[in-house]
Amino acid sequence: MFAKRITIFAGHFGSGKSELAVNFALAGRARNLDVTLCDLDVVKPYFRSRLVKADLKKAGVHFVAPEGEQFYADLPMVIPAVRGAIQHAQAGHTHTILDVGGDDSGARVLGSLSDVLRPEHAEVLFVVNINRPFADTAAALLAMVREIEGASRLKVSGLVANTHLMDETTVDTVREGLTATRALSKETGIPVSYCAALAAVCEQLQTIETQIPLIPIERFILPPHVARRPGSQRSMVV
Repeated sequence: MFAKRITIFAGHFGSGKSELAVNFALAGRARNLDVTLCDLDVVKPYFRSRLVKADLKKAGVHFVAPEGEQFYADLPMVIPAVRGAIQHAQAGHTHTILDVGGDDSGARVLGSLSDVLRPEHAEVLFVVNINRPFADTAAALLAMVREIEGASRLKVSGLVANTHLMDETTVDTVREGLTATRALSKETGIPVSYCAALAAVCEQLQTIETQIPLIPIERFILPPHVARRPGSQRSMVV
């Protein structure tokens, strides 16, 4: 994990990139790394990493997002602290994660940071979930990659297979998504960096999939009517 000082999660609506960003940050803290997570998601106001701000801060993750009345805003804003976090990471003082909004609209916010963000310090991870609308074909996924690259002015450097059906996810669900991600990799030349799944599914995958690093995740960003399981524990090992 953390191949570069800055890790950027981008992808289509509902791909699970915010959940990945949160779990990635917590995994970094479990390894005693200094980690900053910046919420740049301006597209989906109800499923953003800022909604678990308390969990992140409790774990020691430095968290950057708009405050006050702008906390729930659905606006393309970049607060000065984001630029500071990027510069701090590029100077070698921390590891910064950027959670970017879906499709090219969200990626434009990332493009607005091109004056400070140096590509050689950034790993751009495109999250693939083929169970989401408009992301279930090779052509749609390829178009999304190109849109994000154009809007962000950065090249996608890695793919994350994250196909799931929430709590109904099975090993077969994940493997189907991994097959599609590998096909996208073959088409683009972009390597598959990780495969992500709920921790219980990852345990089953470990004896099947040995070529790609697995990210076991816990769901933190839940709908208001869904409560976290009592006694659940964060999965912080990547």
